[in-house]
This record gives sequence, structure tokens and C-alpha cells, in this order.
Amino acid sequence: MNNVTYVFGHKNPDTDSIVSSTAFAKLKNLLGETEYKAARVGKLAPQTEYIYKKFNVAPPEYIPDLIPKVKYFMKDDCDTVLEYSSLWNTAKILQNHENSAIAVVDEDNKYKSLLHYNVFSRALFSTMNTEHHLSVFSSVRLMAETLNAQALVVKNEDTISKVTMIVGAASFESFKQTFDAHAAEKIVLITGDREDIQRYAIENNVFALVLSGGRIPPKELLEKAQKNESSVLVSAFDTASTAMLISYSMPVSAMSDYSIIPIHPMDPVSKIKYLLHESPTHALPVVDEENTLVGILSESDLLHEPKISVSMVDHNELSQAVDGIENYRIREVIDHHRIVPIPTKYPITFINRPVGSTSTQIANMFREEKISIPLEIAKILLCGILSDTLILKSATTTETDCDTAEYLSRITNLDVVELGKEIIAAGSKIGNRKSSEVINQDMKEYKENDFVFTVSQIEVGSPDEILSRKNEFLDELEIVRSRHSAIFSALLVTDISTLSSIMLLARSKDCPINFEFPKQADNIYYLRDVVSRKKQLIPLLTELLNRQ
Repeated sequence: MNNVTYVFGHKNPDTDSIVSSTAFAKLKNLLGETEYKAARVGKLAPQTEYIYKKFNVAPPEYIPDLIPKVKYFMKDDCDTVLEYSSLWNTAKILQNHENSAIAVVDEDNKYKSLLHYNVFSRALFSTMNTEHHLSVFSSVRLMAETLNAQALVVKNEDTISKVTMIVGAASFESFKQTFDAHAAEKIVLITGDREDIQRYAIENNVFALVLSGGRIPPKELLEKAQKNESSVLVSAFDTASTAMLISYSMPVSAMSDYSIIPIHPMDPVSKIKYLLHESPTHALPVVDEENTLVGILSESDLLHEPKISVSMVDHNELSQAVDGIENYRIREVIDHHRIVPIPTKYPITFINRPVGSTSTQIANMFREEKISIPLEIAKILLCGILSDTLILKSATTTETDCDTAEYLSRITNLDVVELGKEIIAAGSKIGNRKSSEVINQDMKEYKENDFVFTVSQIEVGSPDEILSRKNEFLDELEIVRSRHSAIFSALLVTDISTLSSIMLLARSKDCPINFEFPKQADNIYYLRDVVSRKKQLIPLLTELLNRQ
């Protein structure tokens, strides 16, 4: 993969978070930084899904986590050789290869094996014997290519067979004794101008006759070779060089290592480190689900910076960020929430303004950069502002939000109030949705001192649907609280008609807070005029915790 900067909103993203990711990535692309790509950690909320479908905008790519994976470090421009390439041609590549290993593939780029010096040496020496002749796996075509030979008679040129190489340089009787000790149809005979040896070999149906020194046999022997299914090649090299080159005409498939199991792009690095260390070359082939080679990973690759970096929008707390973010360079933070220190290796762009929506900030970044906002981006940015500010009625709404919404309304020809009511209604329907889905669709985890707590929020036309299922929602909140080891988990249900909220609460036995809000029922509180989790509820909760 090429280097990429993923633009992530927070976990369990709301509309503002998803819109900000899409719009910021688009802004960067228009500024020439094409490596930026919008991403999301969680499922689209119903409101967000409605908006993206309405305006026909592709949502950010779903990436569940950034746990270091093979694809973030591997080389995807690796050298390969076809399985029936000769060792002679491949050795030239292997000699200059930095990992001393090359992936062997078929014509469809499917991984077959790995060629490296260790297996190459073992396989080559195993073919030698004490009688000074060599058994090789080869074909007539591979021998002809390796020798750059003149092919006078060619039979079964692509058939790869195990053949015995014999040099016809001794007396005829000595040669005949050696020749007859083997099956002629499995012999490659190398000889010079010894016509008696040539004739005997062809009359006995030798697999291939290779004439060294550029010598051409008599015409009648060629005719007999044609009849007897014997191939005849003419090598320009001397006998010793010809014999050496034929030994290197073997296909790499006969000399490569089939024991090395390939890995996959999405394998966690922690899972394959041992395999990588145990590999003879400390490198492993990487294949996709169809066994197509996509790259090579070496131990040294893991010492380099990964191919991805991250920009954070609509959040700046690591507890709300995609899992694994700590392994990568953070390039920017664009947010409007409270600031919690995050460690970074490098200086970064950090923009945090007290406005009602991150979409407001990004819309104005287009204007500051003098970049025209694409119409579809302007539409979803307006939705992001209206969603996060409850149609500009939330306590978090600023003059900047109102001015920006008016600007976007004019260039999109969309009515602020009409569009706002439409998208709020799209996100407020509970229906048959599971309590777990409602609670998790916009949930944030917070850490204050040594305490952890979670707060979810949903805007509704009326809280009656949730109150009628209060036990179900309270049970689910307890599950969430336990999963996060939190002192409490809350669901803020904001009534957009009255601009107030109710809060459902699950708390641990040792929760130190005394929630002194008006109580509607056990673990259910009424929060008059509270509509903002960020500006109203969280500051209140953190103040209560800091009193402990």
C-alpha cells in the first residue's frame, strides 16, 4: 500500500464526527495532499446514514482498529520469478537482491515458493554424485535458453524431467559403459566432434544431444534424431562451460523452498514476528485470500516508520480514538471539546476552538485556504453543524456556528430549519432498535483523575419510547459500565421539543458521586435545559468527581 493518512473521528461516531472526517480529507486532497483518506471506527448512526444517502456521498472507509498489521510495513514492489524460470537467469537477480530471497510465482502471480541461498545451495549439492555426472530437472527449452543454443531438433521442449547429464569425452568403450548404465531417454549427452559417440547416443534414443564448441552434426544424424524423438542443441561454449550452464538450466521450482508459509496483509505484526525471525532470510511472502502475491515483509521493514499516519477530528482524547493509534504519527487534531494532553513524537497542528461543531471549523478552513467547498461537502457540513448544535439551539452554539450555517445554506440553497428538523427526525427514531445499538451509537469514554465513566447521547422527539423500555436500557448500561470498568455509565436522552434531557444511569457500588439531580425514578434523572453533553453535562460530572 502507498503511504496514507487516515482521518478518524471518535469511536461510536456521531454525524459531526463522520462529516468532519469526510470534509477534512477532501480539503487536504484539494490542497494537493492526496494521501489523506477519510476513515471511521464505528457503524454509521441512523441520522448519519440518512444524510449520506440523501446527498449521495460515500461514507468514510470502515477500519475497526489500527493494531499494527503486515500491510502497514511490507514492501509491495518486490521482485518475483516465474516458477519455470531457469536458475541461471534467476541467480543474477538473487545476487543483487537485498533480502537474498525472491518469491516464486505462477503466470497468474499466485505464490508458489521462496528461492533463497540456503535452499539453493542444498538443492544444488544434492544433485551431484561421485561419478562426475549430474542429475538435473530441466527441459529442452530451459537448456536452450540458458545456453543461448542453436536448436536443430526440438522434441517435447516444455516437458520438465529429471535427466542425467553425461560428458562424452572419454574413449568410446568407456563412454558406452557409462551411457548404458542409464536409461537413454533420461540422458543429456554433452560432447564435441565425436561422431561415434553422437551416433550411438541418437541411435539409442538419447533425450538430448548437446554439441559443444558450435559443432554441427552430419545431416543424416539430424534426420535420425528427428525420427528417434531426440533433441539436438548446439552450444557455442566449450564442454566444461556447457555442462555448468546446463546444471543451472533447472527451473527455480526445483530448487526453491516450499516449507515457508506465506502471511497475509491483515495479520497482526505480533502474530508473525516469530515466523519472521525463524525464516531463513528473515523475510516472508505476503499473499491475499486467493494466494496472489502482494508483497514481501522483512524484519528490517519493521524498524521503519509504518506507511500510515493519523489525523484526529472531533476528539482529542486517546480513550475515544481508534484502538492502536498510539503506534502511529498523529499529524493534526481538529476539535471543539475539552483538551486532554496526548503524547506525540513530532510537533503537530492542533486546532481547538470553542464552537458548537467541528464541521464549523472545517467549513471555515476551506474559506481560510481560499478553496471552494464542493457542493456535496457543503451540504453534509451544514448537516454536521445542525446536528451537533440541535439546529443552532444548543448551549454550545456560537455566532460563528450561525454565520457558517448561513453561509453553507446560501451556497447549497438548503433551508436551515427545514433541513435541521429533517435530519434530527431521522436520528431520533427508536422503533425496534436494540438498547445496545442506541447506547453505543454515540458513546464516549472519559477519564478524570483515576476514574473512568461513559456517557452516551441520543436526541429524540419525545423520551417516552425509551422510558417505556427503561429496565432494558438500564440493564444494558450496566453491561457497558462493567465492560469499561467504569464507576458509572449514563445515557443522556435529549428532548428536542423541550430542549431538556433525562439521564439514565448505571453506577458501581463504590461510585463516589452523589447525583443530586431531580429524580424521576430509580436511576433516572431530569436535567432541565441540559442539551449539551460537551458543554453542560461533562463539566458538571467532572466537577463532582474532582470534589472527591
